[in-house]
Amino acid sequence: MMSKKKCKRLYEEAKTQTYDAIIVPGVPYDGNKWTRTMKGRVYWAKHLYEEGIAKNIIFSGSSVYTAYYEAEIMKLYAIEVGLPDTNLFAENKAEHSTENVYYSNKLGKNLGFDNIALATDPVQGNLLGRFLRKNMNGMKVIPFVIDTLEQMEPIMTDPVIDDTLALNKDFQSIEERESKWKRFRGT
Repeated sequence: MMSKKKCKRLYEEAKTQTYDAIIVPGVPYDGNKWTRTMKGRVYWAKHLYEEGIAKNIIFSGSSVYTAYYEAEIMKLYAIEVGLPDTNLFAENKAEHSTENVYYSNKLGKNLGFDNIALATDPVQGNLLGRFLRKNMNGMKVIPFVIDTLEQMEPIMTDPVIDDTLALNKDFQSIEERESKWKRFRGT
């Protein structure tokens, strides 16, 4: 995991520019409520948007472990917490962290976005660092700053969404389609 000091440094660097879009990787949704990780990623994206660091947000994730498209679920939550639908996009192909970045970057480029960064938690940001350097021209990571998220907690709500809008009726779990080793390598 990245240290608090490194997260703050990367955030301070990100504040010096505006990204056309940030990529927010998906998290499984169980059909009941969002996890703490998903909530953190959505609110971090909201913070980056409201601070003017990101103009647009690309949520990424297929229906991997559950029957819900992760990107669509996060987009629904993002709308409910006050982000404008016109600046939110969903990429529904990715089944692994590396694919979140690859497919979202491709979508962003097709939408005309040039300057794209990854916004996620420090653990995932650290795991993807080498992949970003080698395969994504050194795409920047803007990891959570835990202190900032903690300050936001009093205003973080748990909105109700219509999760049927993100249901994959043809779902088959990745655990049935890929070995544990292949899933690990994709992350």
